[in-house]
Amino acid sequence: MDEITAKKRIEELSDELYRYNEEYYVFDNPSVDDYTYDMKMKELKKLEKEFPQYLSSDSPTQKVGGFAVNTFAEVKHTVQMASLQDVFSFEEVEAYFERCLNSLGKDTAFVVEPKIDGLSVSLEYRNGEFFRGSTRGDGFVGEDVTANLRTIRSVPKKLNQNIPYLEVRGEVYMSRESFNELVKQQEINDEKPAKNPRNAAAGSLRQKNSKVTAERKLDIFVFNIQQIEGINLLSHKESLDFLKSLGFETVPGYVSVRSAEDAIKRINEIAEERVDYSFDIDGVVVKVDDFSKREAMGATAKCPKWAVAYKYPPEEKQTILKDIEVNVGRTGVITPVAVFESISLAGTSVSRATLHNQEFISEKDIRIGDTILVRKAGEIIPEVLKSISHNENSTPFYLPDKCPVCGTSTVSCEEESAVRCPNVDCPAQLLRNIIHFASKKAMDIEGLGPANIELLLENNLISSVADLYELKANDLIVLERFAETSAEKLVASIQNSKNASLDRVIFALGIRNVGSETAKLLCDRFPDIDQIMSATTEEIISIDGFGDITAKNVYDAFRNERNIELIKRFREYGFTMQYISNKSEDERFKGLTFVLTGTLPTMTRDEAKAIIEKFGGKASSSVSKKTNYVLAGEAAGSKLTKAVELGLKIIDENEFKNMIK
Repeated sequence: MDEITAKKRIEELSDELYRYNEEYYVFDNPSVDDYTYDMKMKELKKLEKEFPQYLSSDSPTQKVGGFAVNTFAEVKHTVQMASLQDVFSFEEVEAYFERCLNSLGKDTAFVVEPKIDGLSVSLEYRNGEFFRGSTRGDGFVGEDVTANLRTIRSVPKKLNQNIPYLEVRGEVYMSRESFNELVKQQEINDEKPAKNPRNAAAGSLRQKNSKVTAERKLDIFVFNIQQIEGINLLSHKESLDFLKSLGFETVPGYVSVRSAEDAIKRINEIAEERVDYSFDIDGVVVKVDDFSKREAMGATAKCPKWAVAYKYPPEEKQTILKDIEVNVGRTGVITPVAVFESISLAGTSVSRATLHNQEFISEKDIRIGDTILVRKAGEIIPEVLKSISHNENSTPFYLPDKCPVCGTSTVSCEEESAVRCPNVDCPAQLLRNIIHFASKKAMDIEGLGPANIELLLENNLISSVADLYELKANDLIVLERFAETSAEKLVASIQNSKNASLDRVIFALGIRNVGSETAKLLCDRFPDIDQIMSATTEEIISIDGFGDITAKNVYDAFRNERNIELIKRFREYGFTMQYISNKSEDERFKGLTFVLTGTLPTMTRDEAKAIIEKFGGKASSSVSKKTNYVLAGEAAGSKLTKAVELGLKIIDENEFKNMIK
């Protein structure tokens, strides 16, 4: 590769990896699997080694992936929370041992332990009492998540020994069982399901409401002592044993070895054992045991030289597709699900995977009876990669032309590649619609979860969301799950929800493509329900942020007889049908579009976004020629790069504050 091509490829990889880091560490919503990320990082390291003149101190290879996002207070780490050097083959493991043994002597001991796939945190104790917990962030500065960590039962609040000061490092994770429960709930709510337990754990730990964190059933394994006063420990294995005695749950299955052969043997053993783990791992860590020898080896700016993380390759297996089931979601979308002969992938048994839509099935020509290839690259949700061969006499699969639940003729929606049941009274949609209506971002009816909604439907107490407001405590007391107090509380919560702002009511109706933010934009333009119901498609399209499809969905929704009847009943019950905007009369940002990227010094991006909207501006998620300002903080990544290329106005937080004085 010539220099010009290498320089261009290094820049491309750097931009991609910065974006992936932001998705992974900040938004807990990665767009690529771990294997894809690792391979791109490996390619970048190789190119930077071949062309060192293009190695920058800002390169993703030189920095720990995450950074504090200012959702919580900053915590500066006295001892860096470094990342590990990844290796992907046993040859690389052998090379690591050779380097260590040549440098430290043939009698050097190592510890091999599973690498838990979670969110790295620091726990600090003073006189044996837990007083602060924080995320890793960029290794030097993290976020204070003490209140949320206190909700995790496996975080000791008081140690078994009164130590003056102790800081340990651990990995917060979500068990597979808890993850499956969460995904099931998210699917019922028609929410985008978490991609894997790691992202679910990270998102749960960053909740502003620690009650939500507590509901997510997180756990922690501790695997390192960062700092300690009053105790002298000489090795890693000794420190893990000591942490156990203090009451910590330490990383399981760690063993001491003295050769690459023994380490590789243990790596293979862990690969087999992980089938029985209740949690996910994304590799195995090998560390020099003796602390003094670690100091002798030292570290790079990003990684210690005395440790490596072996990453398992993604597993792909063949199986037989037994059936294709079709499920009906809250908005009527019919989703095909592959049901195949059970296989073991990445330590778990899987027998189902989404097939997305008809376009996906037709493009890959997937048929019932096919031999298919399924992959699970660090994700708990498997994916069908392709059909390897068709069964004799197999035929192409097509989604049904009638709803499998209510029998209504389905309709195709080309704009979203979906097939949909248009019957709003379809039983499959009714349950999910009521769950959505009662959810936190909608009417926020406490105590009205899926189980209670199912109970009300089964006993014919409700047949629409409006029926909720007719319920009396006496109706509920006769049901199995309710006592007098819980019945009265639920009825009170339902009645209180009538005070919800108009934008919440609009969102609660479950109009396609109308999220909570879109509902606010609609109510900003039409702050009264009558104005919304009488608005034309053209008037709705004129709202900044609305396209043709969303505008038509809103227009159609308020001409739907069911919704008209709902609004009529809501009025009778005394709902708030007017919207009080938080916008200022000062519209200095009217007509201006901002894009926020990176970490701002003193405010969160949500806070900055609220200020922009208060002054009449728009906060967009993507950079384009229509962008007026890019508000950039630390580690801004690819959005900043694109802004520079387009010659856009780039401002920092100080300039932004001057604009809002």
